[in-house]
Amino acid sequence: MNALRTAACAAALALSVAASADVLRIDPATDKPKPDLSAKPRTGKASFYARFFGGRTMADGTPMRLDGDNAASRTLPLGTVARVTNLSTGQSALVTIRDRGPYVQGRIVDLSPATARQIGITPKLGLAMVEVAPIKVPLPGGGVRWGDVAEVARAEGDGPVRDQ
Repeated sequence: MNALRTAACAAALALSVAASADVLRIDPATDKPKPDLSAKPRTGKASFYARFFGGRTMADGTPMRLDGDNAASRTLPLGTVARVTNLSTGQSALVTIRDRGPYVQGRIVDLSPATARQIGITPKLGLAMVEVAPIKVPLPGGGVRWGDVAEVARAEGDGPVRDQ
């Protein structure tokens, strides 16, 4: 009787997990979000690439480097440079958007494992609330939209910029 009850519980749990996974996944074939060319900061969850993605070709044609500054966004244009800040730790890092994803609802950026560690996301935690502040956003016509002036200055090593 206990074995039957255990099997029934396991089956119910498996169905529950499968159903919730279907709800959370985003189908890249049908989901075509509008490109975000605004250069405005966004807040959401960050995750990081699993090790088996290392060396695979990203959307921009380059290999995914586990130790690189590469990141994935569904809406920021490829080539965007952004500062990702972990809202819990205050730690931040510069990333370059080179890939598409994450394809899970509520997540706004996938980071390389090295970048995730740099901002305090450990394999045990897996996720963190972050702010993604674009610094340099390539535009379709070949131009560039610059983000917040203070972010641009910090990225260039000039430190914080004060309003005059």
